[in-house]
Amino acid sequence: MVDKTTFDHQAFLRNLTSQPGVYRMYNVAGEVIYVGKAKNLKKRVSSYFRKQVDSVKTHSLVNQIASIDITVVNSETEAFLLENNYIKKYKPRYNVVLRDDKSYPFIYLSAHHHPRLSFHRGSRKKPGEYFGPYPSAWSVRESLRSMQKIFPVRQCEDAYYRARSRPCLQYQMKRCSAPCVEGHVTDDEYQTQVNLARLFLKGKNSEVIATLVDKMEQASAALNFELAARYRDQISALRKIQEQQTISSSEQEMDVLGFAMEPGIAAVQALFVRDNSLLGNKSYFPKVPADSAPEDVFQAFLTQFYLAGNKRIPKTIVLPVTLPDEEVVQDLLSQQAGRQIRFLRGKRDEKRRYLQLANNNAQNALDAHRNQQRSIFARFMVLDSALETEQPIKRMECFDISHTSGQQTVASCVVFNREGPLKSDYRKYNIEGITPGDDYAAMAQALKRRYKSTTEAEKMPDLLLIDGGKGQLAQAEKFFEAWKGNNVPMLIGVAKGTSRKPGLETLILSGSYETIPVASDSPALHLIQHIRDEAHRFAITGHRNRRQKAKTTSPLEGLPGIGPKKRQTLLKYMGGLHGVKRASKEELSKVPGISAEMAEMIYDQLHN
Repeated sequence: MVDKTTFDHQAFLRNLTSQPGVYRMYNVAGEVIYVGKAKNLKKRVSSYFRKQVDSVKTHSLVNQIASIDITVVNSETEAFLLENNYIKKYKPRYNVVLRDDKSYPFIYLSAHHHPRLSFHRGSRKKPGEYFGPYPSAWSVRESLRSMQKIFPVRQCEDAYYRARSRPCLQYQMKRCSAPCVEGHVTDDEYQTQVNLARLFLKGKNSEVIATLVDKMEQASAALNFELAARYRDQISALRKIQEQQTISSSEQEMDVLGFAMEPGIAAVQALFVRDNSLLGNKSYFPKVPADSAPEDVFQAFLTQFYLAGNKRIPKTIVLPVTLPDEEVVQDLLSQQAGRQIRFLRGKRDEKRRYLQLANNNAQNALDAHRNQQRSIFARFMVLDSALETEQPIKRMECFDISHTSGQQTVASCVVFNREGPLKSDYRKYNIEGITPGDDYAAMAQALKRRYKSTTEAEKMPDLLLIDGGKGQLAQAEKFFEAWKGNNVPMLIGVAKGTSRKPGLETLILSGSYETIPVASDSPALHLIQHIRDEAHRFAITGHRNRRQKAKTTSPLEGLPGIGPKKRQTLLKYMGGLHGVKRASKEELSKVPGISAEMAEMIYDQLHN
């Protein structure tokens, strides 16, 4: 704890340096409540302690300051970087904080002998080419689905590709040219399709169509009408896509940022232009302290957004407002990107239209977000009344279990506060070591892992919902009876009706197991249905991902001494994985390159 009485701001300012740096302000609990940067630390920090402070936000901040520490840096640019790191680390109450800090997804074209097209998110260190960024994972997968129908370039995992001895279903559907098996496509033919896909991803659709037209005419002249028909179908599919892309740009790489703000809430709409085409858009809602100036909010968003380290900074950024430190921010982003970054105001026709579109979308997103918050808040108030709680419910969590016949069991935990879903606190748990299909044991394990180290009051829910009847609820009761924490939440089971239709759910109170009467059209029940459905969706998504991974992962992978070549030799020699599983130790040892000791190890791993 920091004792406020020990902080003397006059003595602190007397010895404060005038160099550039970053300052952190703490409250009596030792929490960082504000992080700021300054070209002149003494001048900037002194401004907080003037006799007349106009800003309500500054007045409230100063009343809570118990201590300040500083970090001196060499330049204002370094101060921007350090401030951004501190804001991400501490998420101070009085700072503008960007909540969504995910990296953007890309389409990745690998550098293999037979390159692969795939979804990619994260660092771009693997050799190959990256196209994007795209505004969402859905837009990447939709693009990959469209490309699969046009360019027969493989999209399968490398392990699946290496293990093939005959073409898969994608080849039969004419969505892959089967480079995994010799004799179906030559390296030159495959590389031609890869080059066309590369041009398509760069936005050069007209060039792709012209190339395909030439190839169609050449095939037709050589009387290879089947090949000419394939090129014709590719041209037709490309022209349909070209008709759908009605918005184009003269810029190769540009972000257009729209901005809208009301008291206590702000929205930023980002439009992403890459390779002369609008890839899509995305909304952001940074946390905004009360009485913040729009220019300060937008500048804080901009620096956090592009300095996150996982986003490529475009060559051109169209801004809706003038930044207080525009030159410094522009230099900082240029240094970060390793090339000159331009800030534009959208004065010319094309960029003005884009900026107007972004601003309109930002205002619409703000209105929708505000209405959603009001709806969620109203439902929480009705739920408080229905449950007759002494204190308002500020945080609620819900658990659900998903599996297929007891396999690949996944438990989900989703979190809502009075503003709606708190997705940063969502968690998935892969359940292991239980009897397949035992939902009670799965629930017990999920609760133990979720609340094993959660003792902070702000992280514990006021209300914990368990999707299920008395059995699942009893597991939660049993866990919290032995729990060492003090903030035990209210426990309620959500049992589905006999017909499993929405509105017929039964709410079961822990302890007495009494049912809580809630009308089917009550906003309180709608809120519970919302969080229950979100927990169900999150659990199913995790289970499907885990199940898909299990399908595409060979049991031979991960065995010591068994690399890709030996796996392929085993599969070919034994006629596939079933043959390997049926084989005895002696039969396995006859496979070229497999010793008796290795055969025994493979046999034991597959049969235990």
